Amino acid sequence: MSHPVPSTSSLQPTEQIGQRALTGESEQQKYASFFCEEDEEFGERLIGGLGGWVRGRWWYTLAHVCQRWRNVILGSASYLGVSLVCTEGTPVADMLAHSPPLPLVIDYRNVDHGITADDEEGAILALRQRDRVRRVRFEMPATNLQELIVAIDEEYPILEYLVIVRLTEGDSMILTFPETLQVPHLRHLMLFGFTLPIGSRLLTTAVGLVTLCLVMDHPSTYFHPNTLLRWLSSMPQLETLAIIFLFPVPNRDIERQFSQTPIITPFPLHNLHHFCFQGVSTYLEALVHRITTPRLEMLAIYFFHQLTFSVPRLLQFLNTTENLRFESAKFEFLRKDVYVKVYPRGEAEMYALALIVHCWHLDWQVSSAAQISDALSRIFSEVEHLTLEHKEHSLSSEEHNEVDRSEWRKLLGSFWNAKTLRIDDGLVGELSRCLQLEDGELPLELLPELEELTCSGSGDTGDGFTSFIDARQNAGRPVTLVRSSNQRPSEAPVEASTVTSSEAGDDVDT
Repeated sequence: MSHPVPSTSSLQPTEQIGQRALTGESEQQKYASFFCEEDEEFGERLIGGLGGWVRGRWWYTLAHVCQRWRNVILGSASYLGVSLVCTEGTPVADMLAHSPPLPLVIDYRNVDHGITADDEEGAILALRQRDRVRRVRFEMPATNLQELIVAIDEEYPILEYLVIVRLTEGDSMILTFPETLQVPHLRHLMLFGFTLPIGSRLLTTAVGLVTLCLVMDHPSTYFHPNTLLRWLSSMPQLETLAIIFLFPVPNRDIERQFSQTPIITPFPLHNLHHFCFQGVSTYLEALVHRITTPRLEMLAIYFFHQLTFSVPRLLQFLNTTENLRFESAKFEFLRKDVYVKVYPRGEAEMYALALIVHCWHLDWQVSSAAQISDALSRIFSEVEHLTLEHKEHSLSSEEHNEVDRSEWRKLLGSFWNAKTLRIDDGLVGELSRCLQLEDGELPLELLPELEELTCSGSGDTGDGFTSFIDARQNAGRPVTLVRSSNQRPSEAPVEASTVTSSEAGDDVDT
């Protein structure tokens, strides 16, 4: 007897899935999206993969070709990963009544408006088929999610993906996840904007998680670092971890909470490769003090604006990793942020370590970067190639854009093994002032291994470094000064005798 399969007449093409789960209007949400934009594979894991789960309906058309093809597909359903897809516009009741009992993929995503009453009823009906649900992904306003979340309770024995994103625009409703939900075979979990009850069985039963992303958008969704550590200690297979706060928690509050609770015994996460954190430094310090990740390949951190940084445990944590290598580093001073990206190789496209601090005015940005680089000087001393980039700051803040010389020297002092330094045009004046020797300073006190200094921009960008170049020449450790126009060879031809790099726009002083 043949099994009827869903009709293809009502199937709608899926929209391209963006990374809306971590984007929005607020500064905090904007920078959460940075982690995914830099590493698309990382972003795909967090939101369950790009391209839409409706691609799981690939077999619908083939099953309608002929009886033989239908029998082959349904007879090999488990091997082929065949499933029924419930999404917007799907007549779920009819599909369940007239289709074989295949696994269910439930995927409702709508950015601009909530789902219809019929779609909501269909989604709830599908969720009640607990033994068949393989994947669940909802991305919609809280008003719709409230009804759907209530239906996700008890045990889902084959559920592998659970991605639920509460769209937050103009919505202050607090959503709490069911306490009774059990997911023993869950592999990928992303929750955006939910309160997890103290007795929730969701994470205590999801011991096989490979991907975990928790995004907290309201103080009601906050959980204590020890609570998170207890969850993580039962997830030995975890490969990707993202902990993202969209609101700041005062450092002093976390310090007080952590000091008043029993200490969690440190434990390893042997399989963790990607770790993303957004929040305040004290919360991160509480986490990394109790975990080791020897196979970590990428660490991305976004700190909310704060005046001081103390991250000694982060340094200890980084020292326990075996795969992280730091050969080149780039500091990007933007209008409201400073980005620090450290790469395993000079030509690498993907960073091994990214640190972002949300702050404005160049003096504040350099102070923040200097504190962090000073705290991590032990690992930054591996860096051989250093780049400092600058984008124009607001003209109204010019009085804040002249940086104390000691702050620049503190930043550069962490890179004592740097052999090349590239300075963007907007920072040439600042750095030339920083590198000029004052009374009592030794010529090799700063950047002692430097061999090449590149100044990008137009005009006499390198003239301010004359005294520095002369001092290093007299000390027997000459530095080559390269002026780079950042122009293409066809736009700015240079005599062959002055070219020392692959860029025809670079000329050299010796």
